[in-house]
Amino acid sequence: MKILLAEDTKDMNRVITAALENMGYDVCSCFDGGEALEHALADSFDALVLDIMMPKKDGIEVLKEIRSRNIVTPVLLLTAKTEIEDRVIGLDAGADDYLSKPFAMKELLARVRAMTRRKQEYNTGIIDFGDLSLNGETFELKCENSIRLSVKEFELLQALILNSSRPLSARFILDNIWDNADDATESVVELYIQYLRDKLAAIASLVSIMEADDGYRLVKGNRS
Repeated sequence: MKILLAEDTKDMNRVITAALENMGYDVCSCFDGGEALEHALADSFDALVLDIMMPKKDGIEVLKEIRSRNIVTPVLLLTAKTEIEDRVIGLDAGADDYLSKPFAMKELLARVRAMTRRKQEYNTGIIDFGDLSLNGETFELKCENSIRLSVKEFELLQALILNSSRPLSARFILDNIWDNADDATESVVELYIQYLRDKLAAIASLVSIMEADDGYRLVKGNRS
């Protein structure tokens, strides 16, 4: 599998590259956002690891540009910022995951493995629910309009669709979507539920996510 790494700190870049290569990945490393964007547009990768604070173009700019070109490769953002608002900006721009510095190398490797493994395991077919159509290859969600989901948003919505006959608890979601990551809490689940609600509204879907004491559940709506 081929990974694009963009990290402007040379020592950090070298360490991450060595760790990824030791795991068997083919790594294309660069040191600024302009070079990262050139590689992302010119070649095909299984995952992108982008530092947010880089010269020429920051990680968010690179991310926005590749998403505008309909490149759906999973993206992990590295950031020294810890405020939740900074994470939200990255996720809203189309990031699939984020990791705050300083981090343990084994955690970064676990995040990359999760992104690349799940990308291979997805059902690339189309799943329908109510007026929704969810494409497992492009992560596109369609109704009257269409919108792209991040990896985590896709996984969460897919789980809700496949388990629509019963509510899913926050614990179930954390165990199955976040693999019990140390920084994953019920507030993270609530944040992603809100992301999905916003996107359902953006594509004018009548499907809604209902919340009860026992968890979250998708409900179909009817057009009058």
